[in-house]
Amino acid sequence: MRAILILGAAVWAEGAPSPTLLRRTRHAATLWHAGAAERVICCGGVGRYPPSEAEVMARILRAEGVDSEAILLEDRSTSTYENIGFAQAHLDGDEVTIVTDPYHAPRAVMIARRMGLRARADCPTHRASAKARAREGFAYLKLGWWMARGGPLP
Repeated sequence: MRAILILGAAVWAEGAPSPTLLRRTRHAATLWHAGAAERVICCGGVGRYPPSEAEVMARILRAEGVDSEAILLEDRSTSTYENIGFAQAHLDGDEVTIVTDPYHAPRAVMIARRMGLRARADCPTHRASAKARAREGFAYLKLGWWMARGGPLP
């Protein structure tokens, strides 16, 4: 069974979704309505503010008309590695569409494939800030270290 994985993003004060979380989640809802997958897995634990990123995503998905039965929550993760690794427990197959921002997608797909998934990305339109691109650059260093160690699951 095909699944959409929405990778986590910040929840702001009083449980408000950050623009990144909202953008990704709405894009996933559009994909689900288009028949891209049967399940949507919301990935992300509790960050600076509760509730979990996954719970806020689920609330948005329901507001966007996604059936509650199609929504699964992975609400423990705090990194891209954990988003994907912990979401695997919710998969019925190995085919996933990862929803994240374009600058983050290549690394997320590499991680998913290293974890044995047939992964592709489908991203909402977004132009990354210099800060986000720099952060992603450092994340590639961490990815190289992780892959050199054999890429164990989180």
